[in-house]
Amino acid sequence: MPELPEVETIRRQLDGRLRGRRVSAAWAFESAKFLEACDVVPATVGGVGRRGKYLVITLDGGRELIVHLGMTGQLRVRPAGGDRDRYVRASWDLDDEEVLEFRDVRRFGRIAVVPAGEYGRLATLAALGPEPFDTGLDGATLWRSLRSSHRHIKTQLLSQRPIAGVGNIYADEALWLARVHPAARRITRARAGELLEAIRQVLAAGIEHGGTTLRDYVDSDGRQGTNQLHLRCYGRAGGPCERCGELLVRRVIDARTTTWCPHCQRLR
Repeated sequence: MPELPEVETIRRQLDGRLRGRRVSAAWAFESAKFLEACDVVPATVGGVGRRGKYLVITLDGGRELIVHLGMTGQLRVRPAGGDRDRYVRASWDLDDEEVLEFRDVRRFGRIAVVPAGEYGRLATLAALGPEPFDTGLDGATLWRSLRSSHRHIKTQLLSQRPIAGVGNIYADEALWLARVHPAARRITRARAGELLEAIRQVLAAGIEHGGTTLRDYVDSDGRQGTNQLHLRCYGRAGGPCERCGELLVRRVIDARTTTWCPHCQRLR
């Protein structure tokens, strides 16, 4: 599932293409998950934002178009006309004879139109923790948030409540970088600060490389990311740790496949 770097890559691409554009018509696949796409019309796009793994497209009239990409979702702008791809789940007619399309092969994505900032019926979005790059977020704040639960540290990160946008890939990468065992239930205040810096570092690298493509993810231009070429922990079980040479191990923790170094990330 696309994580913060993949969604942020798409946001940056679409913001300049959609800002100020007029939406004159819409179509949606017959499913409750996509039908709200038609509620956009008519509209002028104010800009494209992001909250965690959600795209938040600002519309006039105090509304927002919320798009969650699911596992295989793709937003793209193409010239109007021609046959609609069989996997397109929603489309919006733009001025200048272009169309914005939401393509989703496996239909795990979601579209909603809400009053700006009112996310009560989108429970996951409403409960998101702070953004990783928020200047007001520091190690002490993350430490206090992690202390409030007895769940494994990685499971807490994946919940999106201590911090938004981190999924399985970047959690493994950040925990490896900070030398934190994914099954730990407590870390020190100092180690929480190191973990926050590691999260920021791996997410920034993911954005710089256009996201991580392991199977389905492509950006709004249909291009794969390249961050998979720079992963140091995730997906490398059985290979040597780049720090110490110990073989990385893989286990399932709270139903999520997890990779770590048994030497560098000892469970204390």
